Amino acid sequence: MAGSIAIVDYGMGNLRSVAKAIEHVAPLGTQVLITDNPAEILNADRVVFPGQGAAGDCMTALSARELLAPLAEAAQTRPFLGICMGMQVMLDHSEENGGVHLLGWFKGAVRRFPAGRDAQGLALKIPQMGWNQIKQIRPHPLWRGVADLSRFYFVHSYYCAPEDESLPVGTTDYGIGYASALAQGSVFAIQSHPEKSAEDGLQVLKNFTRWDGRPD
Repeated sequence: MAGSIAIVDYGMGNLRSVAKAIEHVAPLGTQVLITDNPAEILNADRVVFPGQGAAGDCMTALSARELLAPLAEAAQTRPFLGICMGMQVMLDHSEENGGVHLLGWFKGAVRRFPAGRDAQGLALKIPQMGWNQIKQIRPHPLWRGVADLSRFYFVHSYYCAPEDESLPVGTTDYGIGYASALAQGSVFAIQSHPEKSAEDGLQVLKNFTRWDGRPD
């Protein structure tokens, strides 16, 4: 099950670290390609959609590279992994940058963390930056070999609030409980950075490189 994996390059995010992590766990012979070429993305067996930064910049970059339609097609036709900003822009709208219309694949909004306090009463810093747990609320092939409540590395000021209650497969608490992993069909998306999340993050990526795109 070697095949090819396209990592979408739209000018945002440390793509090299994602590529290196995937190369490390992928089956022998897998071609891992960083590209912004729509044809190369649609010719790949699997697609990874990473990213960091601001929602407005992300949507501008995707539009400028004419990637909106190719990404939508890829997400419907093959295993597709969204990471961090690559997860957030799947929803309808973000509060960031004064309000941004997103890809609209899933109904829901991306909201800024409210001011809050941790269990010790200390003010929570925004952005959330560091390690936090993901509670697996629904089984999924990408959770195989990953213990429930494993810790992943996060860096974000905004969180996803999908309308469809069947979308979240993982939740995290940071002042509030929020959806930190979503899945539907051949799409899996995670708010944390699996490439920076030690063995559990690598296991998620390993599972993706072997996933056939079916939810079970």
